[in-house]
Amino acid sequence: MVASAIGPAWAAELLYVRDAGCPYCRAFEAQVRPAYDKTPEGRRAPLRQVEFRGRDLEAFTLTRPVRYTPTFVLVEGGVEIGRIEGYPGDEFFWSRLGQLLESVP
Repeated sequence: MVASAIGPAWAAELLYVRDAGCPYCRAFEAQVRPAYDKTPEGRRAPLRQVEFRGRDLEAFTLTRPVRYTPTFVLVEGGVEIGRIEGYPGDEFFWSRLGQLLESVP
């Protein structure tokens, strides 16, 4: 099945919920995003950018609303598996993402 540009895909994805004015989003974009797609984690859960104030999140079944940026929501089949709220640095991000991916078959 092919995912639309907005709708959910049926494999694992990492939704990256961002806001243009968010300094932590800019830090993530500088420190992690350039290499993300080339990593084993990025191949397992491709990154999909979603704007915080947009309506794209309505296409997914989330356990609770996204209230902060950045928020990274791991979804499979359009359903939330887990999330990372905030970005205090790349080590935190990779560690938490590894923990989340352990729950994906």
